[in-house]
Amino acid sequence: MRVEGKYDAKDFLAAQMTRAQVLRLRRLSEEAYQPGQYARDLSFDEAAKRIQALEAEIELANSF
Repeated sequence: MRVEGKYDAKDFLAAQMTRAQVLRLRRLSEEAYQPGQYARDLSFDEAAKRIQALEAEIELANSF
């Protein structure tokens, strides 16, 4: 992410999860009673994976 002593803003922003992901992950982790799934320092990709997993788990629980 560093280019000749300067930060590449595009790479830095792409690596961090978005504000929407932060809010969604926080809500889903609370809904699934798994607060450990929420972490503020996740990458965009890791947050997407956790969101997808929590959504699937909640959907499965609601199907009973």
